[in-house]
Amino acid sequence: MVQGKKNLVEDAKFSPFHMKLTIYSSGGPFLDGYILSIIAMALTQITPQLHLNATWSGLIGASALIGIFIGGFFGYVTDKLGRQLMYTIDFIILIVASILQFWIQTGWELFIIRLILGISIGADYPIATSLLAEFSPKKHRGMMLGVTLVAYYVGSTVAYVVGQLMLSIGPDAWRWMLASSAVPAVILVLLRMGTPESPRWLLQHGRPEEAEQVLKQVYGEQASLQDITMPGVSKTKTSYWKLFSGGYLKRTLYVGLFYMAAVAPLFAMLTFGPEMLTSYHLFDGAGGYGAAIISALFLIGCIPALFFVNKLGRRMMIIVSFAGMTVGILLLGIFPHGPVLLILLGFIVYAIFSGGPNVMEWLAPNELFPTAVRGTAVGITTCISRFGAVFGTYLFPWGMKHFGIGPTMLVGAAVTFGGLLVCIALAPETTNKSLNAASSVSSRSRGRVTG
Repeated sequence: MVQGKKNLVEDAKFSPFHMKLTIYSSGGPFLDGYILSIIAMALTQITPQLHLNATWSGLIGASALIGIFIGGFFGYVTDKLGRQLMYTIDFIILIVASILQFWIQTGWELFIIRLILGISIGADYPIATSLLAEFSPKKHRGMMLGVTLVAYYVGSTVAYVVGQLMLSIGPDAWRWMLASSAVPAVILVLLRMGTPESPRWLLQHGRPEEAEQVLKQVYGEQASLQDITMPGVSKTKTSYWKLFSGGYLKRTLYVGLFYMAAVAPLFAMLTFGPEMLTSYHLFDGAGGYGAAIISALFLIGCIPALFFVNKLGRRMMIIVSFAGMTVGILLLGIFPHGPVLLILLGFIVYAIFSGGPNVMEWLAPNELFPTAVRGTAVGITTCISRFGAVFGTYLFPWGMKHFGIGPTMLVGAAVTFGGLLVCIALAPETTNKSLNAASSVSSRSRGRVTG
């Protein structure tokens, strides 16, 4: 790109194409929230019918998270084979697995099928977010990638409401609940058809003519390859090792650890929302509408973060957010039998401030790593985060049973405070940088690479 000349990709206005791509790419997070939350409602019927103990309840609650961990490794595949090819294949698998849940008869069958569902969702994270990031203008990148996390909480909230309404079907309502995720998945597969391949990926893989054709199709005839390249920057190869060497090691640790600290207590709360509310005597205990309100609070928390991600900057926003989350969850841990208003305050503070890390979970890895390893980075940092999410979800019912809700929440507060320390030590600033500039590291740390 010529210095001082407007970049038709990075400086582009938010177009109908960007709107559609944001909506389509948000489908995976929507289904993630839906699938991980609908199980909370379904377990109220599954547990007595399939005679599940606390161990099996925890395993089934965590099964999709384990699958997401495995699916994260498909980030390497999307860097190798392309974003567009995998953009619909993973949802076809999700549709089949969703429908199969209707006929399960045992706990281990449900565990296996939800593991497959998780793999499909985990694969979609690097596929969809990499594609979205590589088409996003720098001014709108934070908003576009942040919206995908808003979609997660929309899916979660919808799941609780749908689950509560479906309870009236009868004792087999849980089968319809679990299979219902096939409906939005089918719609999204149809919508995603015809999405163009990322021009950055095409250029990275020696297909410049196709890359330029896509650029002209999306941004107009004046767009060229100069709009996605940066002088003095060389290409790099797709490799897991790139993420753990030179300047990228610090970035991998930052994203993986803050992501893990954010989702460990959060996923446990969403998966076992009805049981948690029973312990706090809120919203009539196991009612799905009460859990939907909690989920909606997390959704609302993402809204201000979408605006502050540019105004405050990436680094300041995530540090302030983790500090607020720590205070909120501490209130829940210290006063488990306190006044209802105090408990509600704890939930509200934690949920509102969680918006910062939520918005950054996919924005950070997509900005901090170059095209050749962008999908791999999203996948690996998702895998790292799921260690915390899996253990948090698996141990949450065990902790409530043996220690009670207060001490269990205090453990969550310790994890959240750890995330705060990680952000203070490692969070970089990428606000208002082009994707190429944000994803490059200094030549002293490992040599320059493409964005």
